[in-house]
Amino acid sequence: MAGTEHPLHALSEFLPEGSFEKVIAYLQQYKVHLTVAKERKSVLGDYRHAHQGKNHRISVNGNLNKYEFLITLLHELAHLLTYEQYKNRVESHGIEWKTCYSNLLKDFVMEGLFPPDIEQALKKSIKSPAATANGETALLTVLRKYNTNQRDGYQMLSALPEGALFATEKGNIFMKGTLRRKRYMCIEVKTGLKYTISSIMEVQIIAP
Repeated sequence: MAGTEHPLHALSEFLPEGSFEKVIAYLQQYKVHLTVAKERKSVLGDYRHAHQGKNHRISVNGNLNKYEFLITLLHELAHLLTYEQYKNRVESHGIEWKTCYSNLLKDFVMEGLFPPDIEQALKKSIKSPAATANGETALLTVLRKYNTNQRDGYQMLSALPEGALFATEKGNIFMKGTLRRKRYMCIEVKTGLKYTISSIMEVQIIAP
């Protein structure tokens, strides 16, 4: 995993204003080895529990906006808290993890750290946390509005109307189809083959 180690004081630049002290308290209490990682397409963050004398390890992608960075970090902290209490006796995203994650979100939301639209979207996550980013489409749609590096002509696939044409980063052109759980069934224009594509993927809009 490629990344850069950041002293604790440097972490503040990745976090919303007012959240640093609360985050640091968790990292210090549980002796977390935190890495701010380079962009990864498949994950926003991950957690590895302490073993063989090594500390708990958490990594979070450094290209996320401050609100998404904090929420991803809380997702991973919930894994740590669950492991501390139950070790490997429970499912990784079972009811125990959901309870920990929900409680963390409640705690940080009460601090007034998030804009009203994000806070509203978080209420659903607090009631029923999703195991992956794909399960948080509504929340991620709101969070991505706060990205500082918005690309012209790109949107999340979920924001496009059915039947719209779009291109992936590899240049393949698709027509958006119907939603199947958290992914859309799309047709590649050149081959006519069908693919399921994540609803949160950022794609390039092609004008009709």
